[in-house]
This record gives sequence, C-alpha cells and structure tokens, in this order.
Amino acid sequence: MSPTIHFLRHGEVENPEKILYGRQPGWRLSTRGQEMANVVADWSTSLDLGAILASPLQRAQETAAPVAAAHGLPIITEDRLIEATNIFEGQKFEFGSGVLRHPRSWKHLYNPWKPSWGEPYDQQINRMLGALFAARDAAGGKDALCVSHQLPIWILRSQIEGRSMLHDPRKRQCTLASVTSFVLDDDGMVSDFYYTEPAKHLLPTT
Repeated sequence: MSPTIHFLRHGEVENPEKILYGRQPGWRLSTRGQEMANVVADWSTSLDLGAILASPLQRAQETAAPVAAAHGLPIITEDRLIEATNIFEGQKFEFGSGVLRHPRSWKHLYNPWKPSWGEPYDQQINRMLGALFAARDAAGGKDALCVSHQLPIWILRSQIEGRSMLHDPRKRQCTLASVTSFVLDDDGMVSDFYYTEPAKHLLPTT
C-alpha cells in the first residue's frame, strides 16, 4: 500500500463570541472539540502511522494529543502547518455582520485572488507542501497525520485538484475534525486524495 499523508483539521474551539482567532495564542478546544479529538483518535487506530505533526497553535496541539497517545508517538510541532494570517484577526467576523459591515474594512478586500486581506495563497501552498513532504520523510514509509487549519488545508487541496483559489469560504469541504488524505505514489509524490469526516455526528447544527 502507498503511504498516505492525512491532514486533520482541529476540533471545535471554545469561541462563543465568534471571534476570528487566527494565529492568536490561547484558543483551546471546547468540550465538544475535545470529544471530536477523541473520536478521531479512535478512528485513527486503523492507520499505520509513523509520524504525527501539528501546528504550534493550542487548538491543533490539543487535537493531536489523543491521536499521539493512541499510537504511542510524539507530536512533532511543524510551524508550516499554522493558520493563515488575516488582517481581521481578533475581531468578530461573520458574513452579513461584524467587521464586514464597516467601510474601513473594504480596502482589504480588493483582491480575492491573492488574497489582499491575509497570507497569499501561493505562500500557503508552498509551506503546506513543505509540511506534507516533511511528514512523508518523518513517517519512514508509513502513513503520517498532520493537524492543521481549515484554510491552509483547503488551499493545499485546491492546488492539488487544480481548483481556483477564488472561493466561498462557506463552501469549503473541510469541516471540524475532518481528514483530507493525500495518497503518495512510488516516487513519494501525491497521486490521489480522499476526504473523511470521522466526527460528523458531533458537528454543530447551527
């Protein structure tokens, strides 16, 4: 079987005010997010993991912990798996409300292809590909699991699929605690992918 690099989005964060937390430290998993992490750990026991890598942010490290415990592996902190930067970080950010209602924010929205409000997509692609190949090498021929964040995972998948970077964030196929898996060929390059939602039954309904 060809090795597979699994990209796990972290579980639900304790965030009742709907703040765009971005790279801010101290954002932890909610009780439901912790349950999601445990469900993913149970799901992962069928995998032959050789390495577990995680973004340095707390919510990713907490999501990785049960998986690491289930496999008896250390968590390798990989900075390239971090969330994308965003000019609106720390503010309330919802479609139809919050920061987008203020004209002072509009100057940051002029180029959705880049995007103009945050880390350029090409930079996200480069670092996420670097993390993917670092995970491949660390796993030594086995599967690897990388815990990251929705936007970087989606942009990596979009690049591999040849999909446009311009997209509606509400339509990303990358739910909480979901797994986007990239299958490698004999040369260690991505040849296929698939998507799984081990904790689908725990997803918020509103």
